[in-house]
Amino acid sequence: MSSEEIVLESLPDDELVKQMHDDLYDGLADEIVRGTEILLARGWSAEKTLSEALVEGMRIVGIDFRDGILFVPEVLLAANAMKAGMEVLRPLLSESSADRMGKVVIGTVKGDIHDIGKNLVAMMLEGAGFEVIDLGINNPVEDYLAALEEHKPEILGMSALLTTTMPYMKVVVDTMVERGIRDDYIVLVGGAPLNEEFGKAVGADAYCRDAAVAVETAKDLIRRKHNRPPAD
Repeated sequence: MSSEEIVLESLPDDELVKQMHDDLYDGLADEIVRGTEILLARGWSAEKTLSEALVEGMRIVGIDFRDGILFVPEVLLAANAMKAGMEVLRPLLSESSADRMGKVVIGTVKGDIHDIGKNLVAMMLEGAGFEVIDLGINNPVEDYLAALEEHKPEILGMSALLTTTMPYMKVVVDTMVERGIRDDYIVLVGGAPLNEEFGKAVGADAYCRDAAVAVETAKDLIRRKHNRPPAD
């Protein structure tokens, strides 16, 4: 049954949330915006709407992406639908946002202008409840350090798609070590030519094979850092 045949306003809360999970899975941004607005109008808090309708929906997308049922184009559509719902919620989410997972600064390294994988990771992290500051492409070490200073995130994520730009990740980590701030952050690296061995060699906390792994790794490391029990 398609969303066109369903009057979202007529659904009780639990069915509406399930329908939003389906619409998110199908990348239907307009339906997600409408569903978000309906829940808010019914008295749902922005935090509850984010957690139960959007984050839970993206969790399902993430599992199927990890298991090879969904592919990058479909996940990008789902992530864009999630983003549309987030635009409605963002002004309402409390600044303290105690239930947000944490803050992530992410960007592609200097000399590299590839960003599809990085964008997907950023969207999936946002879908999982992280606050994400995306620095874009071609970032020198100064950009990363300035963003860490300004935003005080828990996690720094770096991406590279060229074998020639991969070594720049070590420049960033080494500079953090020199400044005495390396241990203040969780450092995640990713990109097609990287592997686990390379992640260790540059001094990252973890190498993430794809966006789904990045989300799981980020959640796990944040929990360990704060000694939080698993959410599930």
